[in-house]
Amino acid sequence: MTARRRVYIDKQTPSVFKAMNGVALEVRTRAADAGLDRIIMELVNVRVSQINRCLFCLDSHSRQAVEAGESNQRIAVLPAWRESELFSPRERAALEIAEAVTKVSTEHLDDHTYATARKALSDDEISVLIWAAVTINAFNRVSILSGHRISAAPR
Repeated sequence: MTARRRVYIDKQTPSVFKAMNGVALEVRTRAADAGLDRIIMELVNVRVSQINRCLFCLDSHSRQAVEAGESNQRIAVLPAWRESELFSPRERAALEIAEAVTKVSTEHLDDHTYATARKALSDDEISVLIWAAVTINAFNRVSILSGHRISAAPR
């Protein structure tokens, strides 16, 4: 006997998933309006998905980051971004926000980190980045809890 496949909650309750996609689209629009480029947004998506170990979102957003012009090198070293000189102060601030939002149960966006982020980012950018991290965290949970799988890419 095989275990029953998990319920793909995005397929089972599509109206809620459609609403989530609407939020993601609005975040993307506000990011562009605030001057946050696609690469910085995909770095946030990839880093949050790495922390959450979301296979489906890692696969999707790593590819989207490359399509937006991100290098394979920077994606590869993203888990160790603090030790790297490859990321700009704006990207570092965005990654700090992404990690703080994702690890909210054990860490949070403390006053020092927030003050550092404000030196590199505008209020609009901070707001959008927090929303982006909240949104990708939600999508990670949908994919993880649904058991979404990926197919091997051709070599």
